[in-house]
Amino acid sequence: MSEHAFPTAAATQRKEPGVGRLVVVGLGLIGGSFAKGVRERGLCREVVGVDLDPHTRELAVAQGVVDRCEEDLAVACRGAQVIQLAVPILAMEKLLGVLAGLALGDAVITDVGSSKGYVLQAARRAFAGRPLNFVPGHPIAGSERSGVAAADSELFLHHKVILTPVQESEPQALALVDGLWRGLGAVVERMAVERHDEVLAATSHLPHLLAFGLVDSLAKRNENLEIFRYAAGGFRDFTRIAGSDPVMWRDIFLANREAVLRTLDVFRSDLDALRAAVDAGDGHQLLGVFTRARVAREHFSKILARRAYVDAMHDNDLIYLALPGGHARGHIRVPGDKSISHRSIMLGSLAEGTTEVEGFLEGEDALATIQAFRDMGVVIEGPHHGRVTVHGVGLHGLKAPPGPLYLGNSGTSMRLLSGLLAAQPFDTVLTGDASLSKRPMNRVAKPLREMGAEIEAGPEGRPPLTIKGGRRLTGMHYQMPMASAQVKSCLLLAGLYAGGETSVSEPAPTRDHTERMLRGFGYPVKVEGSKVTVESGHKLQATQIEVPADISSATFFLVAATIAEDSELLLEHVGINPTRTGSIEILKLMGADITLENPREVGGEPVADIRVRSARLQGIEIPLDLVPLAIDEFPVLFVAAACAEGRTVLRGAEELRVKESDRIQVMADGLRALGVKAEPTPDGIAIEGGPIGGGEIYSHGDHRIAMSFSIASLRASAPIRIHDCANVATSFPNFIALAKHVGIRVDEEGVS
Repeated sequence: MSEHAFPTAAATQRKEPGVGRLVVVGLGLIGGSFAKGVRERGLCREVVGVDLDPHTRELAVAQGVVDRCEEDLAVACRGAQVIQLAVPILAMEKLLGVLAGLALGDAVITDVGSSKGYVLQAARRAFAGRPLNFVPGHPIAGSERSGVAAADSELFLHHKVILTPVQESEPQALALVDGLWRGLGAVVERMAVERHDEVLAATSHLPHLLAFGLVDSLAKRNENLEIFRYAAGGFRDFTRIAGSDPVMWRDIFLANREAVLRTLDVFRSDLDALRAAVDAGDGHQLLGVFTRARVAREHFSKILARRAYVDAMHDNDLIYLALPGGHARGHIRVPGDKSISHRSIMLGSLAEGTTEVEGFLEGEDALATIQAFRDMGVVIEGPHHGRVTVHGVGLHGLKAPPGPLYLGNSGTSMRLLSGLLAAQPFDTVLTGDASLSKRPMNRVAKPLREMGAEIEAGPEGRPPLTIKGGRRLTGMHYQMPMASAQVKSCLLLAGLYAGGETSVSEPAPTRDHTERMLRGFGYPVKVEGSKVTVESGHKLQATQIEVPADISSATFFLVAATIAEDSELLLEHVGINPTRTGSIEILKLMGADITLENPREVGGEPVADIRVRSARLQGIEIPLDLVPLAIDEFPVLFVAAACAEGRTVLRGAEELRVKESDRIQVMADGLRALGVKAEPTPDGIAIEGGPIGGGEIYSHGDHRIAMSFSIASLRASAPIRIHDCANVATSFPNFIALAKHVGIRVDEEGVS
């Protein structure tokens, strides 16, 4: 294998072949497209086709799909390095039996079948007692056309290909097959054989089965002509896949019958429940099914679209180009508060009655919370232009979710849900993306276990979290070792179910949205200094919630208008909860010109319009009591410190080192790259204000870092190029638009 290592990208560009001889058995759409793509891209020295049909063999050579064709498999496979099996699924066993009788040397065998378990079992039977160099694969691509005449060398471009390596798959063989697919522009993923067959049964095989069945059922009726005459576009769209090859799909269902039957049984149960709702005239049940279906589709489509965008941008290193010379003038409203948006869904779901939410933040994190509660049986309408309607089920009305609750990148969702779910009668598993899976969860798991919860975590207390249901929680008093609103909120939510009182004391004030919102829902909360207490036995009553603009998002623009010359900006309807206004207090201590206008209270939360004007800042020692009140805003406050006269010192902020990035070190590195003196310490940083130059900044995928250095351009003497900015789109999707609207000269590089 070593002499045939797959080429580097540069080698591929030079058209140096990475494979000596590729043999493709079965020259239909998939096999033909694979062969043609490999041949056109020069990924191998020779492509040999094998097919039983003489016309197909002739056409494959004539159209440049392969270099030559053979009818005899033994002749074709002489000297082959890779053998791709692209025959019907039920023909695989016979074909593998023939291959097992040939002298294949070190040839790697791979396939394109959609049922991996069947093919793997057939391969192991055929090669029993003999080495099997096999890499099962399955491209998720296709066309309404079929046959070698439809072969398309671009068919797999940007499409997924799933490889299901097994014990027999040598690393070199896996790398070789992986490289061929990537050479065709495919997105290669790896999955266990059993998992692949379950996923395909649900996402491909079941829809085809239903489409075939529905069309057959309607076509057998006497009035079928009228039915098909008046069928609308939705019917045609849904049943289009019933025009697929019947023989191929018969073989697929037989090959993957166990996974298909399991999926079909689950669907049949759901269909029976839907029928019962129609029969009983249960509109609430129907609304739940329809809203879950519609919004789940939209939710996951958005996540996948964003993820594809983010992945593509990461691959291409999305760069912000921030130019000096801008200002910050006018009036804007930043997106809704994320913390309040999360809690409105959680408490609204547990309330009795219907809760209306306005100003909801339609970001990926908050959408993950909505989806989690839909998965637990809560009917939630929206969001639509920030409006959400939550049909509460009461404190004891949640149902077991059908599978793990996927929370994306939302640490707030995972930590708060841990407390709420610890006392439910059912088991739950909480999972997240790669970033969330690195975040520590012991800070909530440990006190919950002391209350009687049973929680299993991954290594070092990281997700996924498995929470065992049916546990009786006992109220307790918890003295938090570190100020954390998420830990406090988690324990208060658990306290709604725990016997007796549950109280939490914090070493420093943290955001109190949970306490305020509990009161807003009519649940009694006792606050005595730094101690917050709840007791079980009360109810949550539905209410109206208006989510104010997020102070964390607003702080970027507060700093912008402060440091830019000749600037004045009005930020509308901003939440000024005193546990969140640390950034305003710190900026005022530095000399910022910030005034609050039209203060009011909306849904238990203080709100105001904030006017900010240009000002000269002075360096300060940031008071320790303000640190937890501005923990999320420090990256952009460091930019303010760089623009101030003198020295600014931060201490007591070690939590910044375990955020989306090590924000202390990353900001220090970035400021130094711009010529600013910045010295990180274990729990803070010291910054000497002075001139800001231009340069290259690396945000390490942290949205707050990227946005902070965009603001720094207002005082820079040269352009700032900020790398790895894709995640800004998922957390503050209209940041660039708002920044440009007020006069900040920042955009994606290459966009005019």
